[in-house]
Amino acid sequence: KLLTPEAALTAAQAAMARCREAGHQVAVAVVDRSGLVQVLLRDRFAGAHTIDIAPQKAWTAASFRISSAALAAETQAGKPMSGIRAMPRVMAIGGGQVIEAGGAVLGAIGVSGAPGGEADDACALAGIQAIADAIEF
Repeated sequence: KLLTPEAALTAAQAAMARCREAGHQVAVAVVDRSGLVQVLLRDRFAGAHTIDIAPQKAWTAASFRISSAALAAETQAGKPMSGIRAMPRVMAIGGGQVIEAGGAVLGAIGVSGAPGGEADDACALAGIQAIADAIEF
């Protein structure tokens, strides 16, 4: 099963809405399971950097099949996988979440612009929650 463009857009819009409610201007990217961007939304006052970082967070989550925050924890300096951080496109900070259904990875969502990875993650998770019923199989 693949993530449809409609589901990707719904997830992105829900994530952005959650961030707006919290007073954050962000960019949201949804990628398919191979890390290719399906949707990229940027709120009016989100920083210019957010349109680069949100897709990288989503790509990181889709590529490694774990949240970007979990990857950050596993790649701290001195850990065996710390070298992964030097790879192009890897964004080992919070805000990237895997989109899964029925035991399969469908894609990922990345949020950039809220104050800190935990706030970005909360918005990303709201995006996933908004499509949970549509992607279950």
